[in-house]
Formats: sequence, C-alpha cells, structure tokens
Amino acid sequence: MNILKYFKGYPEEVLNQIEGLVQSGKLKTYLYAKYPEPHNISSDKLLFQYTNGLKQQYLKKAPQLSKVIYEKQKDIVQSALGNHTFVSRNHGGKLKSKHEIRVSSTLKNAPMEMLEMLVVHELAHFKEKDHNKAFYKLCTYMQEDYHQVEFDLRLYLLLLDLGETLY
Repeated sequence: MNILKYFKGYPEEVLNQIEGLVQSGKLKTYLYAKYPEPHNISSDKLLFQYTNGLKQQYLKKAPQLSKVIYEKQKDIVQSALGNHTFVSRNHGGKLKSKHEIRVSSTLKNAPMEMLEMLVVHELAHFKEKDHNKAFYKLCTYMQEDYHQVEFDLRLYLLLLDLGETLY
C-alpha cells in the first residue's frame, strides 16, 4: 500500500514527517489531540439541514439545494469524498434545475471540522466551478482553517487505510 497516495505534490520534508508519524504509531494520537470528538450528523436529513444552514449563512444567493446525502459506495481515491451535481431539465417548457451534494459515508464518523471542510468545498463549487484562487478564497471565507483541515483529512484517510479508526 502506498501510504502517501493522499499527499501527491507535497514537499519531501512534509512527506518525511508523515512517514515518521506513521512509523512511530503516533498518527492516531496526533489526530485525536486535535479532534477529540466525532460529529453527530448521522442521517441524510441532518446532513441536508447542516449543509443548507452553511449555504444560507455564506451563499444566500446561490441556488437552492435539492438533495444532500451520504453516498455509500464511493471510491475515495478515484472520485473524491464529495460530489456536487447540477442537473437541468426541461419540464413543461420551463427549465428546472436540481443541485445535489453527495458526501462519502466515510465521513460519517469523522471530526466535525472535516465534514464541514468537505461541505464547504462542495458549496464553493456553486459559485466557482474550478479549483482556482477565487475558489480557495471562498473556502477560507466559509472555514478559516480550511487548508489545515484539508491536510488533516488526508491524514485521517491514511489512518483509515491503515485499518484504524479515530474514535
């Protein structure tokens, strides 16, 4: 198993630190110290309410959400932990659009900050389609420590790959 598959493009120094955490058995301790409790958003209904609340707080003019669900069989390496879709359909001469967000069920037992980071990421795509400077500026507007939490989420995924759980 390639333990650094979530860290492509990171500097050698950072990769060495990650390998050190894994080899010393301190990865779980590091993450648990930063994130001592999981979130309690366990159902699709609660996830929708949570996501819609963030949308209303930060993106009031963005289109209405149609659906937000936990996706069960998601390949987290190939297709990512979350997905947003915009579907437009012609319905009786009117164009109807649906905006959906799907979150990997891998995050059902994750820390709240990590779930928030993924939801913020998918919501940012409502305004910015590409991963550009404006996209990441919007992400950090919605979650100030977005970049650190994204990095820690990669560490969390590595922990899961190693057959361990955080909680």
